[in-house]
Amino acid sequence: MKAFDETDTIYVRDLGIDDIAPVYHLGEELFTSDLYPYLYRTWDEWEVIGLYNTDPEYCLVAETDSELAGFILGTIISKASWTYGYILWLGVNPKFQRQGVADKLVDKVVARMIEDGARFMLVDTDPTNIPAVKFFNRKGFGNIRQHIFLSMNLSKHPYYGRLIDYEHQKAERAGYRRTRPTIRSRKSEGIPGEVAINPLENESPRDLIINDE
Repeated sequence: MKAFDETDTIYVRDLGIDDIAPVYHLGEELFTSDLYPYLYRTWDEWEVIGLYNTDPEYCLVAETDSELAGFILGTIISKASWTYGYILWLGVNPKFQRQGVADKLVDKVVARMIEDGARFMLVDTDPTNIPAVKFFNRKGFGNIRQHIFLSMNLSKHPYYGRLIDYEHQKAERAGYRRTRPTIRSRKSEGIPGEVAINPLENESPRDLIINDE
């Protein structure tokens, strides 16, 4: 694979359907659970597919020499008095970082959002993603607000324990039914008033076979 040269042209274009899988996999490579747990939890293929379907004009990729260099996914939020541009995802291939890829992607999507009436821009990222915070500060984003995320280990929740106990009991009952011998119903031999009953079935009175001859 050819090494990146700063003289190579970085071309920014609209995200195409064939770009969905490469963009998703690049995001998987970038938004890992150990580095950025918040981004890891929220990144999946439907983020790319959904925005491609609803906001294709704000979904862009950067490429050089036909190789994916980065991507940006955004949307427009319209309120009563404001129209917001919102950058949801920005990723740059590690091979092409610090080569102006993110700048080109952000500049292009911001220009499109201004043309479409946006008068305010929003972006968020994992607070531990210091390089991203510094980058967006340099691009003019400020007024940082931190969002608090709380978590709960559901394996310690009382209902979780009851559910596990129920599933165990259910499995045990199912195993008992499989190993219990089948009791065959006794055939009527023509004795007046005799009732033939299958003791394994819970039948209503109308299901009983009565020989009245």
